[in-house]
Amino acid sequence: MSLGQPSPGQLKANWQAPPGVHAACTLRTGGVSAAPYASLNLGLHVGDDPPAVMENRRRVAAAVRLPGEPLWLQQVHGVNVADADVGTPRGPADAAVTRHENRVLAILVADCMPVLLASDDGSVLGAAHAGWRGLAAGVLEATVAAMDVAPGRIQAWLGPAIGAAHFEVGDEVRAAFLAHAPESVAGFAANARGRWQCDLPLLARQRLAALGVKRVWSADLCTYAQAAQCFSYRRDARTGRMAALLWRTGR
Repeated sequence: MSLGQPSPGQLKANWQAPPGVHAACTLRTGGVSAAPYASLNLGLHVGDDPPAVMENRRRVAAAVRLPGEPLWLQQVHGVNVADADVGTPRGPADAAVTRHENRVLAILVADCMPVLLASDDGSVLGAAHAGWRGLAAGVLEATVAAMDVAPGRIQAWLGPAIGAAHFEVGDEVRAAFLAHAPESVAGFAANARGRWQCDLPLLARQRLAALGVKRVWSADLCTYAQAAQCFSYRRDARTGRMAALLWRTGR
């Protein structure tokens, strides 16, 4: 970073990553975008000035010391998993996996939860975009399957996401989860408006546990509540995107 230029805000993943595995999630500070995308917006699809977004991406790459350009996905709240080792994916994808060194996986978020996954030996990495739609539809199951590693040999990190206190949903969201697993009832609390407060991290932990992924760490950072640190679509509607980044280098 140049002298006097603010360093991009970032949150390091608080997990027990294997040697050579690196993970972080950007925050909203230290960029050049103007309001309402101020300031470290990394999403090109939200209406921000493209040169500003590209400068923000350049700053992040320098600050985090990325070994290459991240694989920026066309996210649509689905369950498609891209193979980052076979070039740029065609069509939408909400997750990606890699078995190569220096392949940077990236998930853009602004309330949805980024989920980063690593095998115990660091040979396989996965990253998923887990909003309620993708989570209910099985994006974590699809990502773990694409990693092709015994789930007991995988650990996960749940990045910043909207917290249960601020994530109000309707009956259809609750029903989508309960149709898959009755234990999902624990992820919903009734409120005074006849709707539900949804606990995304809890629901993600349940899905991962059902798969056999038992070692799960969490950022425990609510994007809605932390306006100074995080972008939040539910809070602001027109806003930027943070990025969860995952890669491995030679050991």
